[in-house]
Amino acid sequence: MRDIWPGSGFRELRRDDRGWLVATDAYLRLFLALPQLALVDESCSAERRLHEALLEAPSQPVAPLALVALADPDARDNYAHYLRFRDGLLGAGTLEGWYLSVFRAGAIDLPPLFIDRVTEAIVRNVVDGCEVAIVLRAAELLFRPQRIAVLDGRVLAADRDTADRLSDSGPLDPLGRLLRQDPAADATPGLEVLNAGVAERYFDATERHAFALDLSHTFGSDLGHGLVITLARADSGLKALGRVLEMWVRHFLGVAVRIEPQSRVDDPAWRWHIGLDVDSTALLNELYLKGGTEAADPGRLIGLFRLDFEDPQAMRTDLAGKPVYLGLAMTEAQTLKLKPQNLLLNLPLAETM
Repeated sequence: MRDIWPGSGFRELRRDDRGWLVATDAYLRLFLALPQLALVDESCSAERRLHEALLEAPSQPVAPLALVALADPDARDNYAHYLRFRDGLLGAGTLEGWYLSVFRAGAIDLPPLFIDRVTEAIVRNVVDGCEVAIVLRAAELLFRPQRIAVLDGRVLAADRDTADRLSDSGPLDPLGRLLRQDPAADATPGLEVLNAGVAERYFDATERHAFALDLSHTFGSDLGHGLVITLARADSGLKALGRVLEMWVRHFLGVAVRIEPQSRVDDPAWRWHIGLDVDSTALLNELYLKGGTEAADPGRLIGLFRLDFEDPQAMRTDLAGKPVYLGLAMTEAQTLKLKPQNLLLNLPLAETM
């Protein structure tokens, strides 16, 4: 497999017998190179000694007095956070084990940076062997925040950091101006919608985050005489995201599920749902309480999925054979931050699982 997401640290990790990732000294050294921990001209001698010692032996114990000796209070805090993260990671044995333990514990007391970096490495492990550009681009949603644009009936997701960098009018600049319909005719920086015609360029590291993902699952085809049929998009980003989430569940939980996009929920026996982000959880709760009728702010719900267990016995006995509905929503500021841990923590698994 081509080396997508080289900054994930995947190449510096090793797998255990289960296929989960084990931290190595080389992986831990990547964190010491982050701006929050890298040495600067103003670094004191105590910080330099600590940094050099950790580069030499990243797993070595660090005495509390070594942190107290740091002159810069921000450096003390940053190293304290890092060492708590490192010790938790090593204690868990694997990145996946640490990830689950962090979210099962409830309160998160670590900066998001560490969680995002670990998530990226795990997602890279999950999609290892896949070379379908649209699936890999969809997988980025699990660890990279997105900006959402609704244009001509299409829901488009663009990498938030890339869109903000390309925009010259601040982070709220409409994405439509950045989405080029004919890139060859316009040399200015912009974003392209990922499709089969440009898929190969996704693997070019200089362009990877410059592709928007079309999250529209269906489109209308006008046959004339007032006849319009609805067709599923062959390059649906939602369908690709469903494939990624299937792999995510199997990797962590060892359970086979099918996840398919839906245009709406028509299920009088609706029993279970999971929001894949903070906003969709609230919207699905509202829909559930209204029996599936329209929510107060339906425009923010940008994706619906139906999840089915391949083996109903893997579910809670009172829900066996019933579907689980998943939601995806953008914030009022039209951003999306997926919370893939929700799917792991809230699936109605049988006690034996």
